[in-house]
Amino acid sequence: MSADPDSLRQMAAMMATGAPQAAALGFHLVSVEPGKGSIAAPWREDLVGDPETGVIAGGVVTTLLDHTCGLAIVSNSTQRMPTATLDLRIDYMRAAKPRAGVTAEAHCYKVTRTIAFVRAQAWDDDPSDPIATAQAAFVLVGAPA
Repeated sequence: MSADPDSLRQMAAMMATGAPQAAALGFHLVSVEPGKGSIAAPWREDLVGDPETGVIAGGVVTTLLDHTCGLAIVSNSTQRMPTATLDLRIDYMRAAKPRAGVTAEAHCYKVTRTIAFVRAQAWDDDPSDPIATAQAAFVLVGAPA
């Protein structure tokens, strides 16, 4: 059973911006629904990986994908329990466009008693042309053994 839409959105907004790392990177919630979530990171000069290209750093994209995967998991249930990244595989397909922010969307497609499985992708201006895709597994911390 999932949370009501207002509670879900409130929880998601807190998760997207409340963690110190997310706040420092300027993340903001784009959308949330049960088992799915989307978060965006703005382009900022201090987040650029290579000043010559003006492209957002790959580490920001990695953090965004990881955080968005976590959002998809916690939005999947009314039982809020911490998660920990167990495995995160990211396939980078291209660099982001210069001076462009990045959006990520994740879908939690399977939850067992102790593990949640998620797929995600990140893009700059066109979701059909991803910067990176991710496949992840997260431990449900505090789940019954």
